[in-house]
This record gives sequence, C-alpha cells and structure tokens, in this order.
Amino acid sequence: MTHTLLLRLEGLLQAWGTRSRFSDRDTATHPTKSGVIGLLAAADGHDRNDHPTHPDTLPLTTLAHLRFGVRADRPGHPVHDFHTAGGGTYPLRPRDLITDPQRAARAAPALEQATGPTFTHAATTTLTDWYGGPKNVAPDPETGTLTAGNTRRTAVTSTRWYLADAAFLAAVESDDLPLLKRLARRLDEPRRLLWLGRKSCPPSHRVPHGIRHTTLETALSDTPLLPRPAHTACRAWIEVPHHTPGALPVQDQPLSFASRHRAHAPRWEKRLTLTPPGGPA
Repeated sequence: MTHTLLLRLEGLLQAWGTRSRFSDRDTATHPTKSGVIGLLAAADGHDRNDHPTHPDTLPLTTLAHLRFGVRADRPGHPVHDFHTAGGGTYPLRPRDLITDPQRAARAAPALEQATGPTFTHAATTTLTDWYGGPKNVAPDPETGTLTAGNTRRTAVTSTRWYLADAAFLAAVESDDLPLLKRLARRLDEPRRLLWLGRKSCPPSHRVPHGIRHTTLETALSDTPLLPRPAHTACRAWIEVPHHTPGALPVQDQPLSFASRHRAHAPRWEKRLTLTPPGGPA
C-alpha cells in the first residue's frame, strides 16, 4: 500500500536555490526535491558533508528514493538582499580570527609576525576603511575548536533571492509506512536545525502535516489548503516517470550534499493545477 508524508513549508522567507554559486544565490518558485530531502536528512542527523551523526542515521539513498511532490498554496513573492560578510571599520587583530581564546593565544605570535599587530596592509592601530572578518568558520579536525578557514581581508558580497510570505505543502511517497512515521517523528524532534532552503529561513509552523494512506497525487488533491491561500486553484509539481506525457526534466535528484562534492542527477516532473478543499471565501 502506498503512503504519503505531508510537510508544511511556511515561513517569513524561503530560498530553494537550483544554481546558487558564488555571488548569485537564486531561488526557485517552489521547494525542490533536493531541498526537501536535505531537510529530512538534517532532521535524521546528517551533517553538511553527508556524515551521519548517529548510528541509526538513514543513508541519503534511502531518502532520495522517496517520490516527491509539492503544492503552492501561497506562492509568495520574490525579494532580494545585497548581502555582505566581513566588512567594517573597527580594529581587528589576527588573533580575533580564531574564536577559541586558548588556541588564539597560542597562534597569536606567529600571526602577528606574519601580518603585524593589526590585520591590515598598514601597521596601524585602527582600521579606518575596512577589515577582514573571519569566514568559513568550522571545527578544527584535531581539536574540535572553531577556527576561521578564510582570513581574506576583503568582504564577501552576494545577491540573495528569497520567496517572502510563501506557504507550500510538500509530500514524499513510499510503500514503507514505518519509514514515513520515523521521518515524521524526526521532523518533530530533529537532530539538526531545520531550514526552508537556507540557514536564514526557519519554518514558522510545525513541519510534519500528517501521513495519508494514499498516493501522493490524491494526498495533495484532498488535503485542505493551508491558511491564507492565494487562490482556490493552486499549482503542483509531481515527480513522474520519464515517459509520462508532459513530463519535464529537472536537475535536482540529490546524490551528495557534501560542500565540495555536491552532485545531482536529473529526474522528471509534471505540473498540475489542483483545486483542494478550503479555498478562500
């Protein structure tokens, strides 16, 4: 028998990038399969580099095998932000680039010998124009303390797009009911923080929205619309076999979420228009 786990994806901002690289961070018009599977992986205990943090963490292949669909109850509207990281006008010493005080004290002499008493090209006591803030902060593999992996002086700038005030009903389908029940529990008690595509986008409501003992299409068609829907009819994107008439390829079947080895494969989806119950009066 087929079962479907529903997820309520609603928040002030969402960002579901499909080609986000370097300084241009885009968002799709709806949640991607890669983004939703990543959310489930985080709830189950995966870290950013696909390393399981618990002995019973599910492999990514198990999650990626789930059939995916999503419904846009409130599509929201696109907004963008010019984002800077690592810029300012106040003094910053090299030792400030390392967040652990004890490690900073040990490293300070070598850093000061290499760069001077202030982290700038000029040996001054204050910075009047700009400074280089710590970037790529991560645990040291030997000590576990947080260190800055990037100490460039220039600020990092990017343009980041978001969907504002959007609400989606996502769904994953499987014949394995215990698996879907496990994922629903993990979403309620996640092992890692949950985000709507980007770390600055927390969900504003409880994510698990119930399990329906039916197909993905029926679950999305019959589940009432979320509060404040935009229209009575809404768009939906359903994962289908590649030979389905009207199916289009999308490059978001997750193979790896590792930061330096991120990989996706093509899958096929079909766009539908649904009229679920509970439309605006």
